Amino acid sequence: MGRPAPRPLLLALLSLAVCRGRVVRVPAGTLVRVVGTELVIPCNVSDYDGPSEQNFDWSFSSSGSSFVELASTWEVGFPAQLYRERLQRGDILLRRTANDAVELHIKNVQPSDQGHYKCSTPSTDATVQGNYEDTVQVKVLADALVVGPSSRPPPGLSLREGEPFELRCIASTTSPLHTHLALRWELHRGPVHRSILALSHEGRFHPGPGYEQRYHSGDVRLDTVGSDAYRLSVARALSADQGSYRCVVSEWITEQGSWQEIQEKAVEVATVVIQPTALQLAVPRTVSVTEGKDLDLSCNITTDRVDDVRPEVTWYFKKTPDTSLLASHMLARLDRDSLLHSSPHVALSHVDTRSYHLLVRDVSKENSGYYLCLVALWAPGHNRSWHKVAEAMSAPSGVSVTWLEPEYQVYLNASKVPGFSDDPTELQCRVIDTKRLEAGVRLTVSWYYRMTRRNDDMVASELLAVMDGDWTLRYGERSKQRAQDGEFIFSKEHTDTFNFRIQRTTEEDRGNYYCVVSAWTRQRNNSWVKSKDVFSKPVNIFWASEDSVLVVKARQPKPFFAAGNTFEMTCKVSSKNIKSPRYSVLITAEKPVGDLSSPNETKYIISLDQDSVVKLENWTDASRVDGVVLEKVQEDEFRYRMYQTQVSDAGLYRCMVTAWSPIGGSLWREAATSLSNPIEIDFQTSGPIFNASVHSDTPSVTRGDLIKLFCIVTVEGAVLDPDDMAFDVSWFAVHSFGLDKAPILLSSLDRKGVVTTGQRDWKSTVSLERVSVLEFLLQVHGSEDQDFGNYYCSVTPWVRSPTGSWQREAEIHSRPIFITVKMDVLNAFKYPLLIGVGLSTVIGLLSCLIGYCSSHWCCKKEVRETRRERRRLMSMEMD
Repeated sequence: MGRPAPRPLLLALLSLAVCRGRVVRVPAGTLVRVVGTELVIPCNVSDYDGPSEQNFDWSFSSSGSSFVELASTWEVGFPAQLYRERLQRGDILLRRTANDAVELHIKNVQPSDQGHYKCSTPSTDATVQGNYEDTVQVKVLADALVVGPSSRPPPGLSLREGEPFELRCIASTTSPLHTHLALRWELHRGPVHRSILALSHEGRFHPGPGYEQRYHSGDVRLDTVGSDAYRLSVARALSADQGSYRCVVSEWITEQGSWQEIQEKAVEVATVVIQPTALQLAVPRTVSVTEGKDLDLSCNITTDRVDDVRPEVTWYFKKTPDTSLLASHMLARLDRDSLLHSSPHVALSHVDTRSYHLLVRDVSKENSGYYLCLVALWAPGHNRSWHKVAEAMSAPSGVSVTWLEPEYQVYLNASKVPGFSDDPTELQCRVIDTKRLEAGVRLTVSWYYRMTRRNDDMVASELLAVMDGDWTLRYGERSKQRAQDGEFIFSKEHTDTFNFRIQRTTEEDRGNYYCVVSAWTRQRNNSWVKSKDVFSKPVNIFWASEDSVLVVKARQPKPFFAAGNTFEMTCKVSSKNIKSPRYSVLITAEKPVGDLSSPNETKYIISLDQDSVVKLENWTDASRVDGVVLEKVQEDEFRYRMYQTQVSDAGLYRCMVTAWSPIGGSLWREAATSLSNPIEIDFQTSGPIFNASVHSDTPSVTRGDLIKLFCIVTVEGAVLDPDDMAFDVSWFAVHSFGLDKAPILLSSLDRKGVVTTGQRDWKSTVSLERVSVLEFLLQVHGSEDQDFGNYYCSVTPWVRSPTGSWQREAEIHSRPIFITVKMDVLNAFKYPLLIGVGLSTVIGLLSCLIGYCSSHWCCKKEVRETRRERRRLMSMEMD
């Protein structure tokens, strides 16, 4: 039957795939299969880089000369009529594994399927490169493999752990060819399949995962019995050996030096059930023993095993009655080789193989708790190995150790009771009426505090300090810091007397105090265990407290008339409910009501502390450093003097007094603070009135020009001689259109003619000079854009009094004047224009030079026209 011609459209599409040196490959040599098995022949194209899937055609020939169409991946009508029915049933199918690979599957191979199979690919290449087909030979053999169990139906084996068992499988072949058999034993437990031991076709043994050690020790073996029987032997059964056992046999043949598996068969052999070993333990439920005696506990074993099993016994101790080994302590262990692992005070013995005794010598209170017996049964295996066949834990055995505890009473008294705050407090905790205090008993103390409340609300106690059995003292959160600072002192005067002292008792320390005396017993490991606590009755620490009262009265003993005179003020202090007070005094000054020069400002002038140390606070008048004096006249009276008063000293003066109480040593505590009544300094004078104004002839200048500003002072009222007037002048600038920014000090001139210039970040400079007695000139040289803004001057007048002293008048400010700095357009753009013209000229000349060089050297090469070869698509007929 001839192949129909390919469709033109499909040929055009296939021609897009580019194949260079294609090679079609099928397996080399001869494939051998058995009747009834599945035949799989892969076919692939090497060096295929096309964008779509490669098409494959399969043909069959029984002799190798005349091939019949079998299957195709791209043409439906390609197969011969002989195979179309098998293709429709799915017995023959093509399975694509890649764009350039496909597999031919023939299910249930028949003897008629023996022959030659050819795999080919349609070609659309203009030039044939490589081969487009390949052939493989297939031999079909009759099924000669016989596999079965030694008995039918498969037996069910019920075993105990440690017992041996054997399983047999029959396997033989009558194939005319020289074939080899491979056998594998498998264990199935539900969905899990495990390989136990395998014999390969080359005669090698391969233990499965998890069976390597058992195979090498000889516990698991695979033997041949006769010519067709294979025996699996297990010397000691484990619980993991339970399940269904299968025998899997495969037949292999060698062709041209390589092995092929031609078929595989499996058979269920037996189901093995492993019966668990019964193990029960019996221990006494409760045991009571007196301290100092020996504790004897028995653990009796009951099991159904009568073979050679060895027990391993371990005793555990814990404080809780559960059977978990968490937080438990191992006391003793007797392993299966009868080796004992214990401590000097613990022994483990056995009367027979089913009864074991734990002996704890000289028990103490710490031995009270729960004891557990853990038993494991071990069975011998092959080659001196052992495996665990059973394990059980006993119920907890409760042991209580009784002992005669010491008897004593605790008495607490206050040897020192505070009468005021900051007084010391001392408490004494004594142990009395002691009985049965042996040498192995030690007494320690714990101190507690409980707040006192008027109602009956319960208040939790706070731990102050606790002493452990090893004499370690630990502080509570309430007392930790004060104990480290030495305010709380805990001491032990005698073996039965403990003291607690508060160096400085505060109101927060008032409340109830009690002590707890603990008895500790020494253990065998020289540790100490608390055995008893006895509480004392509480002692209340309290004193009646009243609010501290501090009163300060100020008066002016001498009348005050005019500026230049001496101002004197005395402050008398009286206190109540303050223990041993000492006073510190601070003199303050405030501007009188209605004075808006410095509103809401309190000035600290001079102070005197409780140790009579004088300190100038905010007194900044350098010419009158010694003009103020503060001294203590008596313990409760202080005097303040200010010499050569000035008009600027007008205001309200007060004494701020703080009372201090001693708290031990050189430390002081602030008890109260009070402020005296004010004493006013008011000058009733009709002196001159000063005003200040700013004037400029050039409010708008060009950048770089000189800015001139005049600060003019005018005097109204009394006529003064120019020699009796002096001024401190300062110039300020706000560089913004409004007055929303902080002013910047430009320059200042004091009344002695000393000029001070402020720091600035730009190039312009300023100068300040006095033009006349009442005129001051500020000049800005080399003005810049940043110099615009509001300018004003501040003037502080000084007037000579009739006594010859200079009086400082109130500071005055002028109204601001706005200065504008404009830019010189011609000078601003002169240099940029010159630079731009120069750069343009240089760039133009450079461009001309580059163009000339390019045309002279780069354009002389001949341009050869490349000739395109025209190719046509060759149409091909596919036969």
